[in-house]
Amino acid sequence: MNLKELAASLGLSQTTVSRALNGYPEVREETRLRVEAAAKAAGYQPNARARRLATGRAMTIGHVIPLSGESDMVNPIFSDFLAGAGEVYAREGYDLLLSIVAESEVERAFRQMAANGSVDGVMIQGPKREDPRIPLVQTLGLPFLVHGRTGDYDSYSWLDIANFRAFKRASEFLLDLGHTRIALINGLETMDFAIRRRKGYETALQDRGIAPDPAFMRSDTMTEGYGYLAAADMLARSALRPTAFLVSSVMSAMGVRRAIGDAGLRLGKDVSLITHDDVLSYLNNDRDGPAFTATKSSVRAAGRRCAEILIKIIVSPETGPVQELWEPELTVGYSTGPAPPG
Repeated sequence: MNLKELAASLGLSQTTVSRALNGYPEVREETRLRVEAAAKAAGYQPNARARRLATGRAMTIGHVIPLSGESDMVNPIFSDFLAGAGEVYAREGYDLLLSIVAESEVERAFRQMAANGSVDGVMIQGPKREDPRIPLVQTLGLPFLVHGRTGDYDSYSWLDIANFRAFKRASEFLLDLGHTRIALINGLETMDFAIRRRKGYETALQDRGIAPDPAFMRSDTMTEGYGYLAAADMLARSALRPTAFLVSSVMSAMGVRRAIGDAGLRLGKDVSLITHDDVLSYLNNDRDGPAFTATKSSVRAAGRRCAEILIKIIVSPETGPVQELWEPELTVGYSTGPAPPG
C-alpha cells in the first residue's frame, strides 16, 4: 500500500496523512491516532527520503560517546540503553548516528553534527558533576535530552533515577538489620550519579549517629575486578572489617561476592550485600529467585523512554523541559541478613 491508497482508505488527503505520520503538531490527536492505527494494520512504512523532504528534518538522532580510558561509556549498560532507544528510533522512522571519539574530540563531534544538519537531536549520557556537553549543545541550538542530570537541571530535559533516595533507603535497610560497618563500593565520583549515591549512603549513616568511615569507601570504574579487589582489601582486616557492602553496579557486586567467598565467609550470613541492579537483559538476577538484594531499574526501559521524550522535543520544539525521576524498587534477595554477633 502506498500513501495515496492509505489516504483514500481513510477518506483523508495525502497531505493530512503524511503530516499525521510525521508528527506535525497541527494534526488533531484523534486523526493522528486513526492514521497511525491504519498504517500499522496495513503494514505501511513511509519512505525515509520522502519523510526527510516532507519534514525538513534529518530523521536521525546523534549519540556522541567519549572514550577517556577511565570511564568509557561502551559497556553492557550502554548497550542495553542503546537497544531500548533503538527500538523507538526504528518505530518512529529515525536513524541512529553513533560517533565514538576521544574525549578531546567530543566538542568537535557535536559542532560537526550541528553544522552539517546531520541530526535532529542528540542524547547525552553519563553526565559528570560539571559537564561541558550540556552548555555546548544549548549554545549550538541542538535539541537534546540527558540520561541523568547535573548542574542547573531545571533548564533542560532529562530522565534520571532517584540515586540519593535509593542508596539512602538501601543503607537504612542494612542498618535496620543491625549492620553498622557498611562499606560503599561506588562508581567514579566524577559522575553525578555516584555523587548522589554517596550522599544517600552518608546521610543514612549520619541519621543513625554513625560517622562515615573513608576506609570503608571506594570509587572507580564499575568492573568485576574492581569490586573484587576493593572488597578483598577491606575483608583482610581482622577486627574492623565490614559486615555489609553497598555496591553501585551488579558487575562490581559479582566481584564482591567472589571476594567474600575467597575469604571463607558466607554471603547473606557473615556478610551482607546490596547492589544497584540495572536489570541487564543478558544477566537476570531473578532467574532462580533474587541472588542479590538490589535497588532495581531497567536501563533498557530508560533507553526507550529517553528516545520517546527526545523525539517529542524534536517534533514539538515549543514543548518546555520534560523531566522524569524514576524511583528504583528495592527487591530483597539472598544476599542480606542480620548483622553477625559481635
